[in-house]
Amino acid sequence: MRRVKLDRIDLQILSDLQADGRMTNVELARRAGISAPPCLRRVRALEEAGYIRGYHADIAPEALGYTVTIFAQVGLTSQAESDLVAFETLVSGWPEVRECHMLMGETDFLLKIVAPDWDNFQRFLTSKLTPAQNVSNVKTALAIRTKKDLPGVPIDPVDDAAIAVADEGA
Repeated sequence: MRRVKLDRIDLQILSDLQADGRMTNVELARRAGISAPPCLRRVRALEEAGYIRGYHADIAPEALGYTVTIFAQVGLTSQAESDLVAFETLVSGWPEVRECHMLMGETDFLLKIVAPDWDNFQRFLTSKLTPAQNVSNVKTALAIRTKKDLPGVPIDPVDDAAIAVADEGA
């Protein structure tokens, strides 16, 4: 990843794309206060530098029948790096698991799991998660409702302070 210094225009572009990834380059350029060709060059540079990892549609889970969201705190019997990586690899193959976060503290991993209903989740829990190698305990919490679910990070495009990010390994 090459070194990139973000200015107000880059931050505006990132903010606008995070809010609406389908925005046309012309509209994006208008909002950033520049013309379309340099805007497109900036977007490409932000992609190449790793600031923009991809674009996706925000699908309503309930529209596809996923009405249950569960957070599972998973404890492992071993925290050796090879065992942590093995668990992450296993979890990456389970489509029900939408997020996997390694944590510091009493819990090793926090998983966000979706299911069509409680019975489907219980089958996932008893046939995949709890019998998985190296899993010592699982604590679950059923999400009742979600009030806030924002992608990305807070971006303040009016902040005049430029952000510099160094190369990986530098």
